[in-house]
Amino acid sequence: MSEQPQQQGPAQEPTPVVAGETEDGRVYVVGPEQMAVEESEPSTPGSSVTDQVEQPAKVMRVATMIQRLLDEERAAPLDEASRRRLAEVHTSSVTELKDGLSPELAEELERLTRPFAAEHTPSDDELRIAQAQLVGWLEGLFQGIQTALVAQQMAARAQLERGHREIPHPPGGLPGHPGPNPQPGQSGMYL
Repeated sequence: MSEQPQQQGPAQEPTPVVAGETEDGRVYVVGPEQMAVEESEPSTPGSSVTDQVEQPAKVMRVATMIQRLLDEERAAPLDEASRRRLAEVHTSSVTELKDGLSPELAEELERLTRPFAAEHTPSDDELRIAQAQLVGWLEGLFQGIQTALVAQQMAARAQLERGHREIPHPPGGLPGHPGPNPQPGQSGMYL
């Protein structure tokens, strides 16, 4: 069984991700939440987390903006006009995020985020909680993508290693490569 530790991005405290292959060829990944992901065959298209983010650049831009807004909101209290504007930005950010996600993830995001009531301006605390919830959901999405990518890489590596073991090699090496001890005057290249 092979293991290869991975590190998460620099924005958070490093959390090891361990990936490997079981004796029967299944790939596993133990991520930040200590959850194992096993794959014995490649996933069908559209079933992977990485396939569910249809516009990754857009999702990353909106996620970065939301994180910056949350940081700004924590730094200083906001007046009523600022809170109203932040509520509008929050609502439009959720809409933009949904446009960049698969229908399944967009539906999940819709269920988890509640629009602010139009008749009153949300408080600092309401905004902070809504922004933190959205940032947390996005971080979970990104961790899921990272874990899925590691699992895909490990599955591809395991498949490649299985393929190398199954391909018979001629004595003396591969064509064009004479093997470990070429004969004097033998370059290894066939013309």
